[in-house]
Parts: sequence; structure tokens; C-alpha cells
Amino acid sequence: MIQRIQTLYMLAAIMVILALYNWFPVVQDNAGAVIIDRNELIVLVPIISLIVIIIASIVKYKTRQTQFVLNRLAIIFNFFLLGVFVYRALKVSGETLVSEKGIGVFVPIISIVFLVLANRAIRRDENLVKSADRLR
Repeated sequence: MIQRIQTLYMLAAIMVILALYNWFPVVQDNAGAVIIDRNELIVLVPIISLIVIIIASIVKYKTRQTQFVLNRLAIIFNFFLLGVFVYRALKVSGETLVSEKGIGVFVPIISIVFLVLANRAIRRDENLVKSADRLR
């Protein structure tokens, strides 16, 4: 299970999501109003869902198709989270206290890359098993 490369990619995706939650800055505008906070339900629920889905995908290492589908679902949750972050960051008019408006909002892209790499490795394993079945 751990020795497979897709498991390592999925663990890296979990680490990226956990890093996003731990080091995510609270983005505020000039008036001090919070624009994005990591404890909002619209941010917290997708992060927890992502971690649960990816762990479920790691546990389902014997069924590659289920693993593939769960990773696709995690990618959809990542896009949703990215959309929330970008919408909230672009909704701000003018300059915020954090001048780059929170670079952490683009961290889900790194998780998406790791999940896509994991799906490619799963597909490669599936093709290898199919080719071995044809030889028999």
C-alpha cells in the first residue's frame, strides 16, 4: 500500500491540504473586516472532506477504479475550494493588509497536481494488470 507511488502522491496531497489549513492567513481588508478565515464553514468543510476522501482512497488500494473515482471527487472539492478562495480574494476592492491578498489561496492547485499524478499512476497500474491478464 505505502510502497505504491500513487499512495505517496495522495499522502503529499494530504500534507498540502493540512499545510493549507495550518498556515492559511486570515485575509483582512483595510477596515479590519475578515474576508477569508480558515474556520468558516465554506472553507472548513471542503478541507475536512478532502482529507477524509483522500484517506478513503488510500485505504481502498485493492480496488483501483474506486481509488480513481475518489481521487476525481477530491479534485472536484479542490476546484470548489479554489473557486471560493479566488472569489473571496477578487471580491475585495483595493488593497488588503496582506498585499498579495493571501498567496495561500492557490495552494489547492498543488494538491490537484498531486491527485492528477496519483490518477495517472493508478491508470498505469490498471493497464499493467490488464496486459498481464491478456498474457494468461
